[in-house]
Amino acid sequence: MPPTHEVTNQVPPLVGHDVADDPALLEGLRREGADWAETELRELGVLAGGEGAQEWGRLANEHPPVLRTHDRVGQRIDEVEFHPHWHDLMAVAVSHGLHAAPWRQDRPGAHVARAAKFYVWSQVEAGHTCPISMTYSAVPALRHSPGLAAEYEPLLAARDYDFGLRAPTTKRGLIAGMSMTEKQGGSDVRANTTRAVPGGANGTDGTYVLTGHKWFTSAPMSDVFLTLAQAPGGLSCFLLPRVLPDGTRNALHLQRLKDKLGNRSNASAEIEYDGAIGWLVGEEGRGVRTIIEMVNNTRLDCVIGGAAGMRHGAVRATHHATHRHAFGAPLVRQPLMTNVLADLTVEAEAATTVALRLAAAGDRAERGDEQEAAFRRLALAVSKYWVCKRAPAHAAEALECLGGNGYVEESGMPRLFRESPLSSIWEGSGNVAALDTLRAMAKSPESVEAFAAELRLASGADRRLDDAVADVLRDLADPADAEFRARRLVERLALVLQGSLLVRHGDKDVADAFCASRLGGDWGVAFGTLPPSVAAEAVVDRARPAQ
Repeated sequence: MPPTHEVTNQVPPLVGHDVADDPALLEGLRREGADWAETELRELGVLAGGEGAQEWGRLANEHPPVLRTHDRVGQRIDEVEFHPHWHDLMAVAVSHGLHAAPWRQDRPGAHVARAAKFYVWSQVEAGHTCPISMTYSAVPALRHSPGLAAEYEPLLAARDYDFGLRAPTTKRGLIAGMSMTEKQGGSDVRANTTRAVPGGANGTDGTYVLTGHKWFTSAPMSDVFLTLAQAPGGLSCFLLPRVLPDGTRNALHLQRLKDKLGNRSNASAEIEYDGAIGWLVGEEGRGVRTIIEMVNNTRLDCVIGGAAGMRHGAVRATHHATHRHAFGAPLVRQPLMTNVLADLTVEAEAATTVALRLAAAGDRAERGDEQEAAFRRLALAVSKYWVCKRAPAHAAEALECLGGNGYVEESGMPRLFRESPLSSIWEGSGNVAALDTLRAMAKSPESVEAFAAELRLASGADRRLDDAVADVLRDLADPADAEFRARRLVERLALVLQGSLLVRHGDKDVADAFCASRLGGDWGVAFGTLPPSVAAEAVVDRARPAQ
């Protein structure tokens, strides 16, 4: 080969590492009572860091799903074809219990273990985690109808991925979806116009007949869906199977698949209910209250997914900077790049720590801890807003650390960047999350007290944190213009929560860098503006993958 084609100073691929080898993740797993799951988490981490799984993720995105509305003779089939590696990704997720398995696992820390595994495996490919998340989240909503829960919950929790259109109760395992959004309403689901009327002999068979249009339904090839429709008693929640118990297809017609910015591997469809059959979940007129059980858990997964994306970006950027030389030294040793990488790592660890704390709160609330349930009510809304808002800026900066190479698809960074805005939009965009925080404070004063009690656990550990907590708690007492300034208030609540958790549980250098920048005021607008006092190199080492 001619000397002009000699390849030098290029970065080796990041393969053959353990994605679970993440200090903040492992420390949180042990702290929150799920250390018993570490062996399986490590096994999944090695699989996630392998070349094979990374290739699955690449191909599932480069060959997105295709809608087949009719067969060759013109009969309606409403099938979506996925790349075979989509099914490989799904099978691993289900077999490791990333879906509804924790609800059937009577062991403290089950939801924390599941959160940690979801965090690790979503770094391989984020799109397929959408149906995994919805399957996890469907169980609490279904429990509003004990008969339906008894029939479907064991199948939703089964560790068998059984793809294909068949009657749900004839399958080894099920995947659940959620279908709420309509084109005229968006987040305002009370504006939905889809109608549900009692079926059979005036509804004596327990069924309803649904007619209407859904604007966004992700994973339309799921086995069952929770959906909202206007029943005689008001907006209500229903369970709709793709295939009816007698083996015939339900009247759910896929109109088209969305051409999305990211999340390419996952199909999202517009669906027509043309006299589709469903079963009422909960009571008529209480559909929002019923399905919010599902939404709260998918919101948790938005936080976990946002944290996972940040960790992925920080690790990729650090790996590149470790092996790439410029101006006579590795990039990672260049002071300004060290600052950027440290800042990215601090943000990622703050997100990871709060995500696991929220998973633990859900785990304890499931076991009857009312204090943890109250804390989760406010902390989840706050963290959903902030972590998901930070993800796109974090992904953009991580991509830039690779220079022009990061802008090229082969690096994997463009996919991370395209994926990053989604968690902020899903399950209520930024304004919805901020307003939900205000709603929690107004309607659940016990959640405010539980949140404040959590902050007080770090009292006296760091003056900068103490001052920030005192300021934001004073601000909570001022109702003036609360909605107009909601985003700033929620941002500050998120920062003091993350700061308190890092001061109590995190690495001391990470905690100091967080408080010095996010709470101490000595921080710029972009990443890479940490003050000189922080131990930046020690922080960066926490994002350096061991191969």
